[in-house]
Amino acid sequence: MKLVITNELSGSRKSVALNALEDFGYYCIDNLPTFMLSSLAEGLTKSNNERFQLTAVGIDARNPTAKLDSISTLLQTLKEQGISYEIIFFEAQDETLIKRFSETRRRHPLSGEEHPLAEAIPQERKLLAPLLNAADLHIDTIHTNRHELRQIISSRISDSTKQELSLLFESFGFKHAVPRDAYFVYDVRCLPNPHWQQSLRPLTGKDGAVAEFLEGYDWVTQLKEDIISFLENWIPCFEADRRNYLTIAIGCTGGQHRSVYLAEQLAAHFQEQSRQIQIRHRELP
Repeated sequence: MKLVITNELSGSRKSVALNALEDFGYYCIDNLPTFMLSSLAEGLTKSNNERFQLTAVGIDARNPTAKLDSISTLLQTLKEQGISYEIIFFEAQDETLIKRFSETRRRHPLSGEEHPLAEAIPQERKLLAPLLNAADLHIDTIHTNRHELRQIISSRISDSTKQELSLLFESFGFKHAVPRDAYFVYDVRCLPNPHWQQSLRPLTGKDGAVAEFLEGYDWVTQLKEDIISFLENWIPCFEADRRNYLTIAIGCTGGQHRSVYLAEQLAAHFQEQSRQIQIRHRELP
């Protein structure tokens, strides 16, 4: 049996993820009280029903604080029951969440006369800290639309069934904020910038002319090799910890040239080692 536990900062589009999981064959239950988690898992296991072999549940901050604080104990119970599970946490910056609630005119579950929206969101983040800390996968939905989020869920869930560490190399631009779901972030703004070459400005790091320009500098190759060496040394530690996902973010100023080039290069290197690889260029169309 495979159990996926989804939780979110309200407004981070967990419902989109649950709908996607349902389309992928998961039996989905939203807004599950935390104290029912172990009983549900035990019941689904004992039912021996093929329909429940893939199950996903949604948990949110409406649970009592004491129950959220005891999540580690509940997860230990799942392990003792022999249930394979993973936790996916969806989040976004406070400003983005406020904008989403304003646009939809929905009420935040923790807001009210005494707690306006701007105070409810940080309070929810604090309440959900135990689940955030226990999460196997963090997904920042700031820069993803509904279609892109479904694609991320599809690829991550598909890879997780292979019980092999999946590496996501993500390029981004620092002027558009750092990805919140990255395990490692590399700043490559120190490298020569193709943006200042008039002929290269409209191109991206996926184009041969940009690659040729960057490879003309020894320290570009040196930085790439240093990152590869670091990851080759430390990826086995994440595998030993039974992680399913590892996001490596590469950032330059605009997320168009240097970061894209290095993300492509790193992905190609590890793909040659027969690893599960994904590439995402956040700032490219």
